[in-house]
Amino acid sequence: MKSLLIMAGGNSSRMKKSIEKSNLSKKEREFARKVHKSLIPIGKEKKPLLYYLISNAVNAGISDVYLITGPENKAFQKLVGKSIKNNYYAGAKVHFAIQFLKDGHEKPLGTADAVEQTLDQYPELIETTFIVCNGDNLYSTGAFKQLTEKREDPHALISYARSALKFKNNRIQKFAIMDINDSGYLSQIIEKPNPKIIDNYRDSFGEIRVSMNIFSFYGKSIYPYLKKCPIHSQRKEKELPEALKFFNESNPNQIKCFAREEHILDLTSAEDLNSFTEAL
Repeated sequence: MKSLLIMAGGNSSRMKKSIEKSNLSKKEREFARKVHKSLIPIGKEKKPLLYYLISNAVNAGISDVYLITGPENKAFQKLVGKSIKNNYYAGAKVHFAIQFLKDGHEKPLGTADAVEQTLDQYPELIETTFIVCNGDNLYSTGAFKQLTEKREDPHALISYARSALKFKNNRIQKFAIMDINDSGYLSQIIEKPNPKIIDNYRDSFGEIRVSMNIFSFYGKSIYPYLKKCPIHSQRKEKELPEALKFFNESNPNQIKCFAREEHILDLTSAEDLNSFTEAL
């Protein structure tokens, strides 16, 4: 497997609203207000999250990154390279995929639409297996390796042990939980679960498994479900977990779940910056 598809979209609204409460210098705050949060310098080396994320992927043997941005992506180009394809950054070839606005819509149509547009722009991905992940989580090299190792099942995702996550409880309780059958395949993902039902989904080891949005798909199989994914009535977006839900209902016992017990750094708001400084 050579392809990693990073979800670097989103408007970073929570991050931008919380910048003033951060420990960033005045110059760093001004920069952070203008760019996507994955480009904010973090850690002791003051490199962006995007650098560390791609570096971990490269250490897992991944060579090509397809970076999804909006049309106005000058900050990404300044960091990664100005070419559409074959930029070289953090040890990988980086190719830009642009999520364009659809006619009649005022904002991007969400993650399922972003992946769909990427496959339209890079048809070679339809014929291969690739990884899709968020651009604001620092997934470990080990997590990437689990999804790149040879396997019989073309579709997979990482199921994180909720007990290993170090976030505050009120934050963890909002994470999507996973219902996994006895054969290790995904039965369903429950978004924003009711706290009263969470204990019903403990696995045989008593662990609650959560999704941190890192998946592996075979392009030709998932593509039709990206296209027909419905637009959420309130958020007005086509969301990748919803496309995954419809795929899983039509194709049971095809999405393998790989267990992982570790904390994952997440850059949602400015208060998360300190955790990166301590860890990197």
